[in-house]
Amino acid sequence: MLDTLLKALAGRADRALELQTGLTSFPAFGPDSGGPGEWDKAAWLEARLRAYGLTDIERLDADDERVPSGKRPNMIVRVPGKSKRMVWVLGHLDVVPPGDASLWRSDPWTVTRDAEDPDIIRGRGVEDNQQAVVAGSLIAAELVEQGLTPDLGFGLIVVADEETGNKYGAEYVLEQRPDLIAPDDLVLVPDFGTADGMLIEVAEKGTLWLKVTVTGVQCHASTPDEGKNALVAASAMILRVREVEERFNAVDPLFTPPRSTMAATRHDANVPNVNTIPGKDVFFIDCRVLPAYSVDEVLDAFRGLGAEIAAQYGVTVAVDVVSREPAAPATPVNSEVVTLLKEAIFRIYGLECHAGGIGGGTVARLVRHRNIPAAVWSRVFDNAHVPNEAARLSDAVNDARVYSCLLFAR
Repeated sequence: MLDTLLKALAGRADRALELQTGLTSFPAFGPDSGGPGEWDKAAWLEARLRAYGLTDIERLDADDERVPSGKRPNMIVRVPGKSKRMVWVLGHLDVVPPGDASLWRSDPWTVTRDAEDPDIIRGRGVEDNQQAVVAGSLIAAELVEQGLTPDLGFGLIVVADEETGNKYGAEYVLEQRPDLIAPDDLVLVPDFGTADGMLIEVAEKGTLWLKVTVTGVQCHASTPDEGKNALVAASAMILRVREVEERFNAVDPLFTPPRSTMAATRHDANVPNVNTIPGKDVFFIDCRVLPAYSVDEVLDAFRGLGAEIAAQYGVTVAVDVVSREPAAPATPVNSEVVTLLKEAIFRIYGLECHAGGIGGGTVARLVRHRNIPAAVWSRVFDNAHVPNEAARLSDAVNDARVYSCLLFAR
């Protein structure tokens, strides 16, 4: 039965292209990024899945008045197996904005095929995270169309809001349906991968995003002594971010990089003209924290640094939390899901993978916080969030074949 499924999936590159083309056409970034959300994209996907013959499709949409539909869509697709145990694939529908349009060689919302290698497609979301959604959709559709009943049931969970916090997506689904994923289910989260496909992610650092607001006194630039330059004070604090990182200097070789990282990232516009000393300056800090430390320890350290800057420059410094995600328990490297996934990857790709941790965050963290092991793996270019985002159709097909192997693991 598995051989039948693997053979059928191997010929589904055209369906993978059909799904990628349709999904990419929707600018499904969330309201936090100025977008309309994922509603239309979800409606299109549900219609395609029903056209393929799938009938067990459940919606758990979250209310969100900031988007035109008033809802953020979440979808659960099931195909029954001989056992009540399930193999789950989790993917997300939201994408990040395309950024500077001049850096794209084509329309980011239209799939284009590479002229030299038509297996490569480009468009916003084709890797992050449509490859996962496509792979799961291929499996579900093929099981129904071939009339196959695997040993384990198959489930595809497609969520909203992964890129901006999960409140309306995976977090909402797991809160509404705490019994959805059983402790002995096999959970795959294809929201991270490498070009060589060699890394199975089993652990993630804690995440802390901070908004730093420096308030001084605005004045004319020709009389700077009459003001308190918020930009100068903010710059001084930015230059000392590395000092905080060096205080949290533990090393864990499971992770790449093996240390906690803290970096100043976004900077909001202050004054619009050149001849004004800014009285307010806002910037953000991204912290990825090893499990050896609490994210609250890091927060306290930055608030302490803010107090020092405030005293030194005669300003006020507010350090507020934008996102706080403590590290979840790691999935054991010898867990069933990791062991079976390694075997499946070797069968399809001929690769002998290793397990490790990353600084990025996926919805696997939410599953692991519920003491359910989850493995994160896909074979991708690792070019999420960049202009001309690309993916291989063959990777979507072969990833689907990998995940399918776990359906026949008694």
